[in-house]
Amino acid sequence: MIRKIFIAVVTSFSFSAVQAQTTQEQPGADLIIFNAKIFTGNRAQPEASALAIKEGRIYSVGSDVDILGLKKSETRVIDARSRRLIPGIIDAHTHVLNDMAYNYNVRWDGVPTLRRALSMLSEQAARTPEGQWVKVIGGWSPYQFEENRFPTLGELHEAVPDRPMIVQYAYNRAFLNKQAMEALGVGTDRFPKLPDTEFEKDSRGNPTGVVHGYTWLFLALETMVPQPTFDEQVSSIVYSIHGLNRVGVTSIIDNGGRWPYPEAQERVDVLARDNRLNVRMPFVDLQLGDGGPVNMVDLELEAITKRAPISPGRNLHPTLAHGHEYRGAGEVLSGEVHDHENFDRPAVIIEPEKMRRFVEQDVMKLVQRRIPFRMHISYNENISPFLDALEKVDETIPLDGLKWSLEHAETISPENINRVKKLGGGIALDAKMALHGDGFIKTHGREKALETPRLRKLVDSGMPLAMTTDAFRAATFNPWVGISWMVSGKSVSGSEILAEDNRLSRAEALKLFTNGAAWFMNTESEMGVIAPGYLADLVVLDRDYFTVSEDQINSISSVLTIMDGEVVFGAQDYSALSPKLPEILPAWSPVKSFGSYHGEK
Repeated sequence: MIRKIFIAVVTSFSFSAVQAQTTQEQPGADLIIFNAKIFTGNRAQPEASALAIKEGRIYSVGSDVDILGLKKSETRVIDARSRRLIPGIIDAHTHVLNDMAYNYNVRWDGVPTLRRALSMLSEQAARTPEGQWVKVIGGWSPYQFEENRFPTLGELHEAVPDRPMIVQYAYNRAFLNKQAMEALGVGTDRFPKLPDTEFEKDSRGNPTGVVHGYTWLFLALETMVPQPTFDEQVSSIVYSIHGLNRVGVTSIIDNGGRWPYPEAQERVDVLARDNRLNVRMPFVDLQLGDGGPVNMVDLELEAITKRAPISPGRNLHPTLAHGHEYRGAGEVLSGEVHDHENFDRPAVIIEPEKMRRFVEQDVMKLVQRRIPFRMHISYNENISPFLDALEKVDETIPLDGLKWSLEHAETISPENINRVKKLGGGIALDAKMALHGDGFIKTHGREKALETPRLRKLVDSGMPLAMTTDAFRAATFNPWVGISWMVSGKSVSGSEILAEDNRLSRAEALKLFTNGAAWFMNTESEMGVIAPGYLADLVVLDRDYFTVSEDQINSISSVLTIMDGEVVFGAQDYSALSPKLPEILPAWSPVKSFGSYHGEK
């Protein structure tokens, strides 16, 4: 009798468990996309025509017949109409949180003529309220214009006659009108006294309004113009991310700026808690201090251990995988050894002993505490002493799998490529040569430009490698501009910038913005590939990247962007699927009138 009761109880329990499991794990997919030309990035299954998504991850990849067989009554089904589908783009180095005044700025990204760029300024000047500025802050290049030149001060004064105006070109130079110079105190003690700042002057010795400098000058200027409110900063994040989604970006690593941790994260939290963050946004942190010389590494350790304790890998987003993770320190770890990247000027070479001392005294603190770090270095002359010192640190305090990387590394030598690989590091390149390579040629020569960076050697080395945008100021946020340059070897002006044997295939170039970039997020086993178990981040393109002519690549955009299994952007046939954006703030924002990229409106 006891045995019969025991069997009955076990049988009942087993039936209940199976029933519960069936309830929790319903068969079928949440979303199916079929009739697509899928580039998977997965060597085991390089192509497919359909995929199924379940609970934010790719569930199955295969033929239309096989995948449509997974449809259930609640499954959403999307016909890709034979369009190209690729993994979601990962930008492993950009600066969304440095541009929380994004909605205040006229975006010249992709504008084809200077004539149109100037008319945009004129239109915006008419709607900008008194007390505010008309601003263009980076993302463009004079070489993108049909006229192939900078605007003149006369043209800018005519476009904006009665509001302060600043037009900033990368971190290289700015154009100021009379009202802006008066507001900033140009020629007085109110204007910041920063090294290597140079004003162009007229025949009488008066500043004309054109100022040349490096990063610190332009960060200082940004603090001296009208600042957005908290709500306007949140709105700027929303609209900058919308611009990213439009070009197929589903994940970024934010590389720090004037808004440090934890202050910047308070703005992101507004979106995260309402599940409105439409991009995965891990971040590295840059602590600039309150002005004057500071030890940025010490400030970083203070911030993450005392002010707002956080450990590497901790996700501040309550529901989104890798939504807003802390990924370490950088990209600037010391103002004294920052070598900038102004291609209009000669390379900034740091005293080797100063670089070695910085690594041995400060980078060592990060290695000891297992804090991942990213180091901005543009020029090989500075990379060599950095690696000399890091190799010595590794002898006593092994890096042993700690994630670290060089950012930019435009002129890195083959020898130093091998040294970075041996130390277990990665290199996050950027596509600034696509926009500013013509200027690089004027400064450093065409022969040097053709091998900058050494794309073929870097890819063939097999080391962790990503291509990035370094947006929104140093270059445009559109990854397709960089992809076009890597494939065609041409800059936005049409000039040959990369040697033929230094270019990449289309698949290689795309990998640097997908699975290659995933290493820097520590997600290479779940992102950047269309395969079962990977996160459901993907893009349906408006044209076939693998078959269009090279001169069309930089014009590619998304018609459907999916992040975490949800539609975050839709255009053309899929416009109705696109989530509605909140009303832009402020109401006079240039983004409201022009969009984030040329052609959006």
